[in-house]
Amino acid sequence: MPRGQNQKLKLYYLAKIMLEKTDDDHYLTMPEILEALRSYEVTADRKSIYTDLKDLEHLGIEVEGEPWGRSYRYHVVGRQFEMPELKLLVDAIQSSRFITAKKSNELIRKLESLVSEYEARELQRQVYVSGRIKTMNESIYYTVDAIYSAIASNRKILFQYFQWNAKKEMELRHGGAVYKISPWGLAWDNENYYLVGYDSEADMIKHYRVDKMLRIRMSDEEREGRERFRGLDMAAYTKKSFGMFGGREEQVKLLVHNRLAGVIIDRFGKDIMMIPADEEHFTVHVDVAVSGQFISWVFSLGDEVKILGPEPVVEQVHREIRRLTEQYGV
Repeated sequence: MPRGQNQKLKLYYLAKIMLEKTDDDHYLTMPEILEALRSYEVTADRKSIYTDLKDLEHLGIEVEGEPWGRSYRYHVVGRQFEMPELKLLVDAIQSSRFITAKKSNELIRKLESLVSEYEARELQRQVYVSGRIKTMNESIYYTVDAIYSAIASNRKILFQYFQWNAKKEMELRHGGAVYKISPWGLAWDNENYYLVGYDSEADMIKHYRVDKMLRIRMSDEEREGRERFRGLDMAAYTKKSFGMFGGREEQVKLLVHNRLAGVIIDRFGKDIMMIPADEEHFTVHVDVAVSGQFISWVFSLGDEVKILGPEPVVEQVHREIRRLTEQYGV
């Protein structure tokens, strides 16, 4: 048998063929395997292929054979990811607002390489999410990586921050000033990534939308604010900050209709204590950063939620009602 041009790559091409052409529902017979190898200019006899199929196990590729008529057929079993897991990852990528459309397609193509060409077609699915708008900042992935690198190196980061103007243009905030922040973690809220860090000049914890950070780089200065973050529960911090808008932290008492018990649990967790007030209502004390967004959230729930205290928060609600009355001329 004449030798092919790519004999040294026989095991590589055999692995490629088996991974791409077989799965739990698709098999290759020995003649089909030999024919596929010839398409890569690799020649082989049956005996050597039997040995090579066993050798693939050393590469983490398990091939199983089963009787097929008077012969055998072969397929890859026990892949690293199961199809339901990959479909879940694809759905998460498709529906994630912070991942651009371009990067979504790139990531899904990489996931498709983990399965056979037949299963890859099943991953080419479209998830429709109401109101989903993909971010337009392609550099977000490198920004996230830079933040994690700074955290691992115990260094501050420098960056510029932008907002969109009415002309749909990026507009640097504070005249293009460079922000210097000690990064301590990343938070996820309302489909957006936020850097949570310590601003030593203001002596306070702040957060920034990662997709609005530009030209990020690591500083030579060590991070500050360790004591402030030592006892900080990042998940609790995100839960308290509605839409990640800041405000003074207060324990607010709410009167809630029983119908909205699920809404309260979804927002504040199952550990929240709900005390019956009457047959139709309960009260709950929640720790929140009191901001316009929090008050708007309460308003959005209509007459089934009422802020009972503390008094300064109730007064803030009254001011917001007066402002809306003036704005809309009621």
